[in-house]
Amino acid sequence: GADLEKLKAAKKALLKEVGLAEFEVSELSAVLKDAVRATQDQLQKKQSRTHEELQAEVDNDVGDDEPESESDEDEEEKPIYNPKKVPLDWTGKPIPYWLYKLHGLNVEYSCEICGNVSYWGPRAFERHFQEWRHAHGMRCLKVPNTRAFHNITKIQDALDLFERLRQDQSKSDFDREAEEEYEDGAGNVLSKKTYQDLLRQGLL
Repeated sequence: GADLEKLKAAKKALLKEVGLAEFEVSELSAVLKDAVRATQDQLQKKQSRTHEELQAEVDNDVGDDEPESESDEDEEEKPIYNPKKVPLDWTGKPIPYWLYKLHGLNVEYSCEICGNVSYWGPRAFERHFQEWRHAHGMRCLKVPNTRAFHNITKIQDALDLFERLRQDQSKSDFDREAEEEYEDGAGNVLSKKTYQDLLRQGLL
């Protein structure tokens, strides 16, 4: 009894699915009726034509296609519209303007040490301090291309900073003659020069 009930329920569900599928097919056929009829008419026309008529139609289709391909080629050869001189991406088209501004590529940085070469955007500007052109310019000025000179782009600024650093270095260097200290027997601290003078005079 239970198996029979299950079988009836399964049959009922199957009939319901079939009915739904038939309904969908009838709806689709109503929607596509005009397209199907037009296709049938087109096929009947083709079947009623002679070989010469079909060949003439093919030749006309080929002739119609040729100007389109030429116009496509003309479109490819046309210069790209780029009034803001935005850099091109890997496809050869200008990058979006918002991306151009986001990376600061609209900001020009000029470096006198590199021979007044312009760098566009902060990334290119930062990177150029480690590149050959800037290093060569610094060598010509006889200035070391160290981190202290990062962001220095003017020749005079680089020379002034180099001179200031050299003076600071000479001040910080230990002057043995002037700064070396000695202590006499009484515990007095004397400079090297004073100590040696007193020693020569026999006062120590």
